[in-house]
Amino acid sequence: MSHQLAAHPARPSGLVIAGGLIGTAVVAIAVNAVVAVIAHAAGASDDFQPLQLSAYAPLTVFGVLIAAAAWAIIRARSARPDRLLRTLVPVILIVSLIPDIMVGVSDSRPGTSWGAVIALMVMHVLVAAVAVPAFRRFLPLPATRD
Repeated sequence: MSHQLAAHPARPSGLVIAGGLIGTAVVAIAVNAVVAVIAHAAGASDDFQPLQLSAYAPLTVFGVLIAAAAWAIIRARSARPDRLLRTLVPVILIVSLIPDIMVGVSDSRPGTSWGAVIALMVMHVLVAAVAVPAFRRFLPLPATRD
């Protein structure tokens, strides 16, 4: 019986999920704020809108929500969610960097510099570094059977 419980973790309550999502988003926004402050201190222009709280905070919340939804779907439907997520998370993270690189290459926004673009890329990585352990905690994956 304990094996069955380990293989299929209890479904988390709505309150646990909501709290986990809010906490994850708050921590991710705070980490991004630190990156933005450091980037500005290192010379990134204040004119570079993506490093403004009003730009990255809603996008961070949106990213956390989309990632959590995908995590939950994979958790519920995949026969081997841990294996799938070990591949999918890095691939999606790399793909998420492409628009940042395109901003740097095209120099399409006021105040664009490679320092600012690298800060955006660091933000993506840090949001993933915050979100994945949080999801593992409040949306635990089933144990794999050997």
